[in-house]
Amino acid sequence: MKTLKLTIACLFISLHTFAGVSQTDKDALIALYTATNGSTWNTTWNLETTVDNWYGVKVENDRVVELNLWFNNLEGTLPQEIGLLTSLRKINLGFNKLHGTIPASIKNLKELTSLELFMNRLEGNIPSELGELTKLESLQLYSNKLSGSIPESLMGLTNLKELMLGSNFLTGTIPNQIYALSKLEKLSLIDNKMDGEIPVEIALLTNLEELVLSSNQFTGDLPGEFMNMTHLNTIMVSDNNLNNEFTSMSGNNPPDMIFMELQNQNATANMDIEKE
Repeated sequence: MKTLKLTIACLFISLHTFAGVSQTDKDALIALYTATNGSTWNTTWNLETTVDNWYGVKVENDRVVELNLWFNNLEGTLPQEIGLLTSLRKINLGFNKLHGTIPASIKNLKELTSLELFMNRLEGNIPSELGELTKLESLQLYSNKLSGSIPESLMGLTNLKELMLGSNFLTGTIPNQIYALSKLEKLSLIDNKMDGEIPVEIALLTNLEELVLSSNQFTGDLPGEFMNMTHLNTIMVSDNNLNNEFTSMSGNNPPDMIFMELQNQNATANMDIEKE
């Protein structure tokens, strides 16, 4: 009898392991597959096999923890059910044909450290609910059709290292609370419709390496405090309405100096950046 019980227990464990993922996660993935014309993906899913065999899906402890379907011809909208994948740590759906808005249900993905939806056709506002993803380290929404201002709620993402929002239709100003993103290493807002002055608070981002603000409508002066940012090796601020129009340059690996040529004056401004 003990042998029979042990055999049944082993069989149950084996079947449970083979199942590969919770039913909730599987249903959410099928919703994504359906909403984005999964049958026409470059690499599609065989829905008859277990989820752990599906392309771009990483499973740990019966939960989906990564979803990597970049450059895979996803065409359609992101379903609300994506918010059911509550163990996700990374999403990369870049280089696809996604349209519509970013669903607010993404706020449920509390374990998310990387959200990459770049190079799609997403529109509407950046959901303020993204500010609830406090573990987020990389937010890449560039090259879409997003509009509206940058939600101040994003300034609560204190673990962010990359904030890439370029090539959209964003308006408004850079929030002064940007200084709260103390771990930020890359900030790109290039090619939007943003205005106002470039906040001096950016100079408090002591880990910042890349600052890309070109092709907007920023006004005023480039804060002189930027010269004290010891890790900054790339700065791009050209094609704005600054008092002195700068050409934007980046250095080598790493540069000792960033040169910014004043186009409206017969002078060259040197920004010395001493490396540690």
